[in-house]
Amino acid sequence: MIRQLTLQLLITLAVGSLPFHGSLNGPDISVGGGFLVSPAAAQSISSTNDTAADETTLLEQCDTAQRSITLLAWSQTDFNRCTVRLDEIISGGPGKDGIPSIDNPMIIAADRAGDLTPEEPVISLSINGEARAWPLRYLIWHEIVNDELGGVPIAVTYCPLCNATLVFDRRLDGQVLDFGTTGNLRKSDLVMYDRQTESWWQQYTGTGIIGTHAGRSLTVLASRLESWQQFSLRHPGGSTMIPAEPFQRPYGINPYQGYDTSSFPFLYDGEVPEGIRPLDYVVVTGGKAWSLKLMQEKRIIRDQGTTIEWQPGQRSALDTRMLADGRDIGMVTVTRDGADIPYEVTFDFVFHAFTPDGEIIKQ
Repeated sequence: MIRQLTLQLLITLAVGSLPFHGSLNGPDISVGGGFLVSPAAAQSISSTNDTAADETTLLEQCDTAQRSITLLAWSQTDFNRCTVRLDEIISGGPGKDGIPSIDNPMIIAADRAGDLTPEEPVISLSINGEARAWPLRYLIWHEIVNDELGGVPIAVTYCPLCNATLVFDRRLDGQVLDFGTTGNLRKSDLVMYDRQTESWWQQYTGTGIIGTHAGRSLTVLASRLESWQQFSLRHPGGSTMIPAEPFQRPYGINPYQGYDTSSFPFLYDGEVPEGIRPLDYVVVTGGKAWSLKLMQEKRIIRDQGTTIEWQPGQRSALDTRMLADGRDIGMVTVTRDGADIPYEVTFDFVFHAFTPDGEIIKQ
């Protein structure tokens, strides 16, 4: 399966159509009816304290000789500041901005979106009374959307190889950052960069790993990954993103067909957790992970004040060729005191890679 996927990715890349691979200021923000998460607290989504320290502590020396990636396009990046070794970063195929972000996206009322099917997955967020959805049928080809919602500049991000969906506040030290793709991966996860300083950022943790902002953390917002139908029911007056050039990419087609039923991750050579298939889905919050299979069985789990609930009705974005035909993997909400908090539905190898001492609860 991995050989087939590799061949598919390289062929599609060759024809030019594949996406290969601070503190808040201003108005009070209500995110998903719930919490904002400070940079320090956001680390707990994916990291134990030890792992968080690894990615926020500058190394004494950054050895650019020990690397497999080209630095020719990165003259503005300060490679004297890093929190990870450069030999941990590999090329995903395209170069800088080879997977183009969407900046200042076109927005329409949700009830005018005719292309989306009810069970398609979308990333959703509500800020200051405004609710919006970003369909994965678009993000799977662009990975980053620089947007603004409720007066707050945000980056909506999706790493297909990790199925990691994270939304960040783009403000840091009073400056608004704009994000793009480096074309590189670390632990199979998207490495982003900001266009203001060309610092590199780990998408899964929201931490700067190379450059001026190395060691800094973005604020994670409490978004949801849910079906288009569920978003529309919760927010009948909501809005959604649509592409400015709808025929620029084959939107609706999944270029990673069969990936989430593969036997091993793509472009990953790290350890995998024991007793569970590396590409099984897990729900991650607070430094712990729960098997999605367990959630499908239990439907609801309560842990130290956090409530995790699963319901059917959302399709996998990484299963069949047509994204809308993917198998039903369901959707999850994670709340505390009735308010949304950040969480991830990712693969267990990703959780293990970034939280090696973290617990995966399987039964």
